[in-house]
Amino acid sequence: MENYKSMQTPIVVEQFFDAAQGELWNAITNADEMKQWYFDVIPEFKAEVGFSTKFIVNAGERIFPHCWTVTQVNPGKAISYQWTFDGYPGKSISHWELTTKANKTTLRLTAEVLEPFPDNIPEFERESGVAGWNYFIKERLADYMAEKRST
Repeated sequence: MENYKSMQTPIVVEQFFDAAQGELWNAITNADEMKQWYFDVIPEFKAEVGFSTKFIVNAGERIFPHCWTVTQVNPGKAISYQWTFDGYPGKSISHWELTTKANKTTLRLTAEVLEPFPDNIPEFERESGVAGWNYFIKERLADYMAEKRST
């Protein structure tokens, strides 16, 4: 029987930005920019299928060794990468899609669980994922992009 987490509805977060699509693309794919709003410990990142990176996030009680592998790229428009965490079962994928309409760029993030994560770790609960993605996209990235435009 499949674990319920493998059948969960994907997490979807949408945010409008007063920015050119290329500016937003750089913010979500350039390691130097990603460090400003996403994870400051990302060693490198390339929007190339097959590119992999690893970095450690210390969450206080636990350490999460993040392992990302880029699976799809449509330059300037969309990127997807799988997430695993060394030492923990489970796999997810995040899809980042950019569209522009009337000089506004929309980012649509879809996060899906591909293989179930442990049930007994709060950071892997759906509510934590929803809160985390909303924080990164609607607060951190939105603030970062607004700050870039004001300078």
